[in-house]
Amino acid sequence: MNATPSAALSEALERAARHAPFLRGQIERHSDLADLLSAGDLTDALAASEVLAEDLPTARRLRLVRSRTALVLAIGDLAGALSLEDVTQRLSDLADRSLDIAIATAVEERVQGADPRGFAVIALGKHGGRELNYSSDIDPIFLYDPEVLPHRGREEAAEAAVRIGRRIIELLQARDEDGYAFRVDLRLRPSPEVTPIALPVDAAIGYYESSAVAWERAAFVRARAAAGDRELGETFLDAIRPFVWRRSLDFGAVKEMRAMSHRIRDRHGREAFGPGYDLKRGRGGIREVEFFAQIHQLIHGGRDRSLRSPATVPALTSLRAAGIIGEEAEQLIDAYRLFRTIEHRLQMVDDRQTHQLPADRAALDNVAALHGLCGGAELIDLLRPHLAAVGTLYDGLDDGSEAGVPVGEALIGALGRAGFANPEPARAVIERWRGGGVRALQSPAAREALEEVLPRLVAALGQAPDPLGALHRLDDIVGKLPSAINFFRLLAARPPLARLLADILTHAPTLAAALGSRPSLLDGLIDATAFEPAPPVAELVRSFSAAESGDYERLLDHVRHAVGERRFALGTQLIEGASDPLDVAAGYARVAEAAVQALAAATVDDHRRQHGDVPDSEFVVLALGRLGGAALTHASDLDLIYLFTGTLDRSSDGAKPLEATRYYNRLAQRVTAALTVPTAAGALYEVDTRLRPSGAKGLLAVTLDSFADYQRTSAWTWEHMALTRARPIFGSEEARAAVQAIIDDVLRQPRPKLLADVAAMRSDMARHKPPAGPLDAKLIAGGLVDLEFCVHATQLEQGAGLDPHLPTAIAQLVAAGLLPDGFAEAHDVLTRLLVTLRLVAPDAQEPPAPTRALVARACGFGDWDALLEGYALARQRVSEHWARIVARSREGQ
Repeated sequence: MNATPSAALSEALERAARHAPFLRGQIERHSDLADLLSAGDLTDALAASEVLAEDLPTARRLRLVRSRTALVLAIGDLAGALSLEDVTQRLSDLADRSLDIAIATAVEERVQGADPRGFAVIALGKHGGRELNYSSDIDPIFLYDPEVLPHRGREEAAEAAVRIGRRIIELLQARDEDGYAFRVDLRLRPSPEVTPIALPVDAAIGYYESSAVAWERAAFVRARAAAGDRELGETFLDAIRPFVWRRSLDFGAVKEMRAMSHRIRDRHGREAFGPGYDLKRGRGGIREVEFFAQIHQLIHGGRDRSLRSPATVPALTSLRAAGIIGEEAEQLIDAYRLFRTIEHRLQMVDDRQTHQLPADRAALDNVAALHGLCGGAELIDLLRPHLAAVGTLYDGLDDGSEAGVPVGEALIGALGRAGFANPEPARAVIERWRGGGVRALQSPAAREALEEVLPRLVAALGQAPDPLGALHRLDDIVGKLPSAINFFRLLAARPPLARLLADILTHAPTLAAALGSRPSLLDGLIDATAFEPAPPVAELVRSFSAAESGDYERLLDHVRHAVGERRFALGTQLIEGASDPLDVAAGYARVAEAAVQALAAATVDDHRRQHGDVPDSEFVVLALGRLGGAALTHASDLDLIYLFTGTLDRSSDGAKPLEATRYYNRLAQRVTAALTVPTAAGALYEVDTRLRPSGAKGLLAVTLDSFADYQRTSAWTWEHMALTRARPIFGSEEARAAVQAIIDDVLRQPRPKLLADVAAMRSDMARHKPPAGPLDAKLIAGGLVDLEFCVHATQLEQGAGLDPHLPTAIAQLVAAGLLPDGFAEAHDVLTRLLVTLRLVAPDAQEPPAPTRALVARACGFGDWDALLEGYALARQRVSEHWARIVARSREGQ
């Protein structure tokens, strides 16, 4: 740190206050630091920046320390007292300390008194290189050791790690009047589209040893164990070091980085230098200096450890010292320091993560003045020669070479090496594509897009359990496309999608069929949020309802598109092992409930335009079955009952009035159509309304009074069993409460012949609806239907556990001693198997060998044999209890 007179610091404070609103606010907010800086005491100001009251909440402390530190570093920077490296290293060290505090807090909140062991943060990007700027994101990877990570007694380590990770993110990036600590970007972790935010360390090592692509190697050039259990982090980095630093020259990685650079230049590099220029992504900018260093590090760092520095300036210095680059090192270093310094000035103004020179002349002048220049023109002149020099140096790295997939007999060898056991049929498919024998590939542009992605596609399909089967399913999809240009360009732009596509084509015929009908479903997997749990129903309703106002037909299409993407993403989560099938089932149910709410509301509004409203009356939708229980499969239909409040003697008040019964029955028909009729966007759901009063013979919509009277006096026992999973999902809170009160009353009424009726119904069902196969976890003896009969019979007999959510009801009944121990575990095994097989083996037959491991993993077992044992045990537990119920039913005869 340079000794700086107080005059320089005072002048920097004045300049910051005049030209940087963010810094002006911090100066006013943290007057104690401003006083120290005015007195010329930068060292004490730095020390005081982290001195705060002991009783502050952790999140606020982190935010305040960050804002106070940013202020002191900014003034020291503007005064010339701190170098670029001083500033970026101090900001990076602050990020490390903030992460350590957040980890310790998150662990302590979950397990009091536990040491924060077994959870490590690997820093990548600028954070990994200790090069953070004023408004950088941090790019961490969260790793954990399941054997060491503290977690609660009944909590899996994986679940605990994800919750700890989410809490860390919340602590760091929650924003209030104090600002924020650090924004967190987790997209550099392995396969962010499909993986949880925290990964077991062994799985992460396995991924980088076997599945990672070249650009991921480049990301680890700037990796370090930054926070948490650093010993665990170093163990991970040691394990993957051979993956990052290969002894043989790896021009494949260079090609990948150059391709990335070309894409950046296509978007940002063609703009003329001047106001509005992107100093990070533009030609000759920050990114190209960093890529220049990293390309040479990847080529030579495997054989020379001295070249492995994660920071850009030391990396260029070591490359010069090794004789790999020459005098251009000084040019690049000078340019980099200047670019990063001006980048800091841009971000100091409003604390925005910007890298773009202002397009507005006055704003550009303001940034220049903050840097101590006379105006924007002087700033442009300062930057211009450095940008030109870097751009020219970087251009010299591109030899224009491009390696693709060979043709002819050489193609057979390439396919064999990729993993195709029988390459000849695969060669025939690819050669047909190349020859334009498919409509979607008849244009030169489409075939060019194919060739761009073909190496990656062949590699991904070759690693699939059934490469040829996956290729044939892909051929079916391509054959249905009008043009394959966008499809193949998407795969080229998003490398992880090729492997994801191979998994879908191999394991999930249901998803593959959906993709064949609508290839654009793949687009929805680009966003990492596609692999997060489905949002709450209210949030989904808002997104589903966001179609053009007043356009009912457009809304029908929009909901079909949105629901299709959500269901496809949930299915893909299951295939990739990113989510528990129980969570996926809950996600399917939230999506369906939101679709019902969005479409019912829109249909009510559209119906109102013609017929008005029925005074003192409203429409209510009651969900039953799996939707009522909030756990659907990919193939589930929706069991619905339509009701309305009020009396029968009223009529609507619109231009075309209808009496209440006709009004609501027409409305119910329209809601059913909105949910079921295929549009240009495809189909949505199958709806079953046969559980309504009097079944198919009854009116589609009835009053609450009629519903209550029917349930109390005329309903069969099986209808009351169905009512145990009834849940109002559309209507006002008052109307829903009225329906729920009826249900609660009906379910608690006495039933003298209950067990005999239940046993007879199950016997009839077994005769008329036998299991489809040995893995039909629903209909097989001891399967989910038997389990549900056990639960519902007990609920109705005892008036206990009356919750529509089956796991909750089971937990209550087990706790009350009304169901045996192990019943909840049996439910979970059977449900996981059902949800998974609906995607991978809808015929309930044993799936192909490559898919069995996926099913076992999804159901929580180590291998297929263990799954079968667990399946048999679950069925045995259910069958034994069902047998006791049947025996009791006979005692009363």
